[in-house]
Amino acid sequence: MKTETVKISIRATKLPNVAGAFKGTSDPFAVVTLMPNDRDSKIKILGKTEVIKNTLDPDWTKTFFLEYQLGTPVSILIKIYDEIRKNDNKDMGSGVFELGAILGAKGNTKAKKMKRGGTLFVKAQKSVGSDKGGILRLKMNGISLTNTEGFMKKSDPFYEFTRKDIGDRGTEWDIVHRSAQIKNTLNPKWEEESIDLRVLCGGDLDLPLRLSVYDYESSGKHVPMGAVETSVNALVKAKSTAGLKISTGGSVTGTLAVLVASVSGVESLEEKMASLDVSAEQPRAAPTPTAPAAPTPTAPFAPTPTPTAPPVYAPVPAMAIPAPFNPAAAPPALFRPPPMPPARPTFLDYINGGTEMQLCVAIDFTGSNGDPRRPGTLHYLSPDGRTMNDYEKAIASIGGVLADYDSDKKFPVWGFGAKYSGQVYHLFQCGPTAEVEGVRGILDAYRKTFQSGLVMSSPTVITEVVGTAAGFAKSGQQQAMSQGKQKYTTLLILTDGAVSDIRATVQSLTMCSDAPLSIIIVGIGMADFSAMQYLDDVAREKPDIVQFVEFNKHKHDLHSLTAATMNELPDQLVAYFQRNGIQPLPPVQVEEEDIVIGAAEEEIDLALDFNAEGDIAVGGGSGMYVAPPKYGHY
Repeated sequence: MKTETVKISIRATKLPNVAGAFKGTSDPFAVVTLMPNDRDSKIKILGKTEVIKNTLDPDWTKTFFLEYQLGTPVSILIKIYDEIRKNDNKDMGSGVFELGAILGAKGNTKAKKMKRGGTLFVKAQKSVGSDKGGILRLKMNGISLTNTEGFMKKSDPFYEFTRKDIGDRGTEWDIVHRSAQIKNTLNPKWEEESIDLRVLCGGDLDLPLRLSVYDYESSGKHVPMGAVETSVNALVKAKSTAGLKISTGGSVTGTLAVLVASVSGVESLEEKMASLDVSAEQPRAAPTPTAPAAPTPTAPFAPTPTPTAPPVYAPVPAMAIPAPFNPAAAPPALFRPPPMPPARPTFLDYINGGTEMQLCVAIDFTGSNGDPRRPGTLHYLSPDGRTMNDYEKAIASIGGVLADYDSDKKFPVWGFGAKYSGQVYHLFQCGPTAEVEGVRGILDAYRKTFQSGLVMSSPTVITEVVGTAAGFAKSGQQQAMSQGKQKYTTLLILTDGAVSDIRATVQSLTMCSDAPLSIIIVGIGMADFSAMQYLDDVAREKPDIVQFVEFNKHKHDLHSLTAATMNELPDQLVAYFQRNGIQPLPPVQVEEEDIVIGAAEEEIDLALDFNAEGDIAVGGGSGMYVAPPKYGHY
């Protein structure tokens, strides 16, 4: 699975005013830090936002970029300061956010109260445009700008770029870059800047941008001095012209002379065409499946294969024969290269569009696991509940990641391989309810199963679990599509050994390969798992829906376990939707009143030092913070 670049934007509301008595309102800025996942890794400061004067509700334009891969934890610390001087700042509060939890939230937005007051909002979106970003080098001068200060004073001009985005209220002009202000002049000479094209225009050099000039006011109520609509390409072309005229209310109010405007780090058309895989199979529409309603497992369930109609191929049109050349006719049109085919959607395209990932869990209760009352056996349950066995660790770490992407956090939990009243069941409900609440509910249902009168037995059969999960997956996607949504299911199977009938298992997986379903099998214990690896290998010959991982290979690094188990899932999700001609939905927008605000947490003891130039370093007395494994959160 490839990593994807995520853009992080932040804002805050109702911050505490720490400026002090008779000193006005705080001037907040934020510092974003990437926290380590282990004690061998170092804290990485991603950067800081601009300072916004005299406000307790800052909405910063500076954005930050992170590489994301499902299953790899990414924790970011956001600390807010009131700028007193460049190297003297007052702490206003902080919050820690897990990137997966932000991406899985509605509208890809999470909010959290801060201990000292105020609320932090963090939004994560797929970064569009070139993965390498690209840079616009820009230097401009203002010429004869119209003064907005009145008699005996001159304006303090700065410029900002806004671009059209689809927001909560439809099409909006969002601020994406702001320059420094130049004091007391109508002919400002701004410093040369290097602007990230991912932020400025998403890599689209022809995207409409509004370039506005304002007179800076310490109150934050800046006065418009003029604006012009442009683009990155238009700025580059403007170098050889008399400049850009800005206007207000239809009247010209000055000129912006473009002295430097050059683009670097962006692929040319030829490079983009060469990188395309034109041999990739194009998605085709599949017939609407008619899946049975998902059953409540109480007795063995026989999966019913869903027939797939053969693909329909359109006839290839006959090649047109060109007419003889006639010199008197109108000259032929110039050759235009064919349009580039759209890029293949990615996992984050579907997640940003609101695709839900439902989780189902199936647990092996066969006798080969040993007596759960004896220490050292695979299902041993510690009396105090503080020490997790390997089944619990796998459930908590893997389930903790996937739970972020399920809006209702309700999961079915099943068991297989145990006797009730003398009869062996290969599919039964764990816990008192058909679905449980959160990862904590999965662990509780697992423990309560040992109090239900079961007798651990044999053989190891997962065909009924697989068939039932496929039914859940198909009915879940059908219901989601009827509501204009999308849904994908992951079945997590935890087992201590090989399945008893490998041929029947392969057949079951084949019949379910057309479902919106991924199957993660985790081998617990020291058994020979070569047969389970065979299932993974066989599945690759068809639509690949199976991933097998041995727990013991990652036992001492649960972050490694989640990364290994999630390695194929994003590609499997994309492959299913593309096979069926289902494109990602538009990014979900969320109203502020619909954002769930998390409770305040204890602040991280991380001291940051600022020098006179505004550079930031981690202070020598800082407390060390290591991102906890997911099983520490329910």
